[in-house]
Amino acid sequence: MTTQTVETRAFEADVARLLHLMVHAVYSDRDVFLRELIANAADACEKLRYESIANPALASDSAARITIALDAKAKTLTVTDNGIGMTEADMIEALGTIARSGTRAFMDRLAAAKDGESPQLIGQFGVGFYSAFMVADRVEVHSRRAGSDLAHVWSSDGLGTYAIAPTTAEAVGTRVVLFLKDDAAHYTERATVERVIRAQSGHVPVPIVLIEQGDAEPVEVTDGSALWTRPKSAITAEEHTDFYRSIAGQWDEPALTLHWRAEGKHEYTVLAYVPTTRPFDLFDPDRTGRMKLYVRRVFITDEADVLPRYLRFVRGLVDSADLPLNMSREMIQQSPLLAAINKGVANRVLADLGKLADSDADKYAAFWDTFGAVLKEGIYEDYGRRETLLGLARFRTTTGGDNWRSLKDYVGAMRENQTAIYYATGTDRERLAASPQIEGFAARGIEVLLLTDPVDSFWAAAGVDFDGKPFKSVSQGLADLGAIPTEDAADEPAAPAPESDSFIAWVKSTLGDAVSDVRASDRLTTSAACLVASEHGLDRQLERLLAANGQTPRGAKPVLELNMRHPLVTRLAALPDDAALKADGAFLLHDEARIADGELPEDARGFADRLARVLTTALG
Repeated sequence: MTTQTVETRAFEADVARLLHLMVHAVYSDRDVFLRELIANAADACEKLRYESIANPALASDSAARITIALDAKAKTLTVTDNGIGMTEADMIEALGTIARSGTRAFMDRLAAAKDGESPQLIGQFGVGFYSAFMVADRVEVHSRRAGSDLAHVWSSDGLGTYAIAPTTAEAVGTRVVLFLKDDAAHYTERATVERVIRAQSGHVPVPIVLIEQGDAEPVEVTDGSALWTRPKSAITAEEHTDFYRSIAGQWDEPALTLHWRAEGKHEYTVLAYVPTTRPFDLFDPDRTGRMKLYVRRVFITDEADVLPRYLRFVRGLVDSADLPLNMSREMIQQSPLLAAINKGVANRVLADLGKLADSDADKYAAFWDTFGAVLKEGIYEDYGRRETLLGLARFRTTTGGDNWRSLKDYVGAMRENQTAIYYATGTDRERLAASPQIEGFAARGIEVLLLTDPVDSFWAAAGVDFDGKPFKSVSQGLADLGAIPTEDAADEPAAPAPESDSFIAWVKSTLGDAVSDVRASDRLTTSAACLVASEHGLDRQLERLLAANGQTPRGAKPVLELNMRHPLVTRLAALPDDAALKADGAFLLHDEARIADGELPEDARGFADRLARVLTTALG
């Protein structure tokens, strides 16, 4: 190419930053570059297979293949595929910019990583092509797109700019040439490269051949046979781990492997994995799934709704024998057949999780610790599978310590005359366990679920029941604990004193619209006061979550409950109504209840002034 045909461009800022971080921080796991380049090549071959269905003119006479050529003398490693190829515009878009938020997330994590953490970061973020610069001083990409007569070459040293120009005599597909760094020369050794291929890319659905020197005979390293087409008993755990890593883009081992073939009305094969660690995009706002859809081994899309969103942590694929190959991706999404596959796969995943829970409680507890917050989204979203999901759910409770408890365990331990499953929602388990609203339940030996995930406030308030027992918040409505005796007779609430009603009415009048009501409490044993939501209002934590998003219900005011046996309350009640100390005490009771509930006093200055006056009076 001549200087007149070469166009030099600057990398997008994020690309330049990524390249700098990778070159200087990720050397300890450089083998991953080859997996990324092979994955790109395999995707290109699969894409050509897919597009040639709609446009047979694109079909190639030769079978899909990935060729890796080694040249020790020139210190180059070349990865060639006969896939779809790229146009000049494709090169600029794919190699000069970053379009995926995941890559930015990778950079943020990489920049913040401590020494030794890089191997865990790499492979989690789809850094793809850019990983080549970990081992190469310069990279060239020669490519010609199927259906085009034009070919282009892209080249860069990864230091801030790249050049792109027309070229000639290129076959359809892409050839990536890496000019290796001095300390990466071992990647021209057959034994090294073959080991990396087998370890990281042994099950891509495209054959991989290796050429040790320019004139050497090609040696087939993998035959491109799809792992999911093989009998379940013929696949080793190591092969599953290798395939999981290649398809999921993660570097851990699968916690659970699911492999089956559905036959009958619909035929499809499923190979899916539950990760051990959380994928980086688990709580991405889009909350999309990560299951690939194949039709008779032809890759169709990784955007089909194969699983409901609350199972988005599952990685793997579905290969259908019934879906037509020539359907558009939009039509596939609306296909009744895909809906049937979704139902069958989701039911099977949940059933296998249930089997794991029954057979290996410790392993299931580790799974729940990692993905329970996501699975609980289904309790709120998926009414049809709600009972199954509630059976899979595990909870920390006031009586369970650090052990996970199932709802079956909870119901089996319910007290006589207990008619509801009680729960408390918040952000901190320790604070919930010590909250005033739980005192009366603890005194009666009633177990309370401690729910600390944001989704808990939504599903628990959605009219859910388990085994005929409704869920009831300890901070909402009346506690109705009178039918259940306390374990210690000393904690049994005494009948309110005659003056209690007048004192309660006076407190309500004094506090005004700060509360919706004031009443005597049967849920308090040691605290003087607490705040609860009204019987038909929202749970207190749900109110806070909605308020944080500007959606606080109008007129939502809490109910103040008073422990009429508490010394502070009884002494306040005995004071004359016109006593300044009594009014200060009423407001301080309200502020104390707010603080115990994790909130600040509404009037910080007023709180400080009242506290100062009360202390001054007490100290004489």
